[in-house]
Amino acid sequence: MYNILKYSFFDQLRSRWSLAYALFYAAATTILVYLSADISKVAVSLMNLVLILTPLTGTLFGMMQYYNSREFLELLLAQPVRRGSVFLGMYLGIALSLCLSMLAGVGLPLAISGELFSGKTSAFFSLMFSAVFLTLIFTGISFTTALYNENRLRGFGLSILIWLLLVFVYDGVFLTLFLVFEDYPLERFALAGTLLNPVDLARVLILLELDLSAIMGYSGAVFKRFFGTGAGMAISASALLLWSLVPLFLMLIKGSRKDF
Repeated sequence: MYNILKYSFFDQLRSRWSLAYALFYAAATTILVYLSADISKVAVSLMNLVLILTPLTGTLFGMMQYYNSREFLELLLAQPVRRGSVFLGMYLGIALSLCLSMLAGVGLPLAISGELFSGKTSAFFSLMFSAVFLTLIFTGISFTTALYNENRLRGFGLSILIWLLLVFVYDGVFLTLFLVFEDYPLERFALAGTLLNPVDLARVLILLELDLSAIMGYSGAVFKRFFGTGAGMAISASALLLWSLVPLFLMLIKGSRKDF
């Protein structure tokens, strides 16, 4: 698995798209730091960018990695190697290369400007922590979706639909339910709904680190009481870990039974 991971990692890292991904984040971070003296505003702007772009990039790169490497994958499976090692190696190679590109694109401009080691360090590390998990989650979802769908058009369509549902549609449905049932106690519903969406969970964790939970109104107080505790942080980290492991579990099950 290590050899496959290393090959997939460096192959993706040499891609011009990975370079463009890192340069885009570097340019956006540099511009935001230059335009704003308030580091909290920089973190919030980066958060809005990360929560949309990172899942989309993981989705697209995961799909392209599988479909463009189909012949290479079949060649590997013809060798005396375990199927699980092949799939895990390819997935980890693409996911880790994307994480490195994102961390370099955001971290280097912040380190050069000195903002990474300012008083808001915890907020930036929470931002990067969430971005890494979102990359792992959506790359895993797209890779698994491609494995379940031989038709490239159907696989791309389904992966983009999942991205749209989790990033945009979910919040609209969530807020609508809040408005409809505003006369009822919704604390547990709000917490459960947040844990069921990794994008919302990442947003809440970053806002809490920035002490901006007040902008979420009453629900912000609920989130701060729960996620601000040690137990709440452990549960949220476990939820993100579970979100990243479930696609891998489904990928290994399908991969072990799939007829190539």
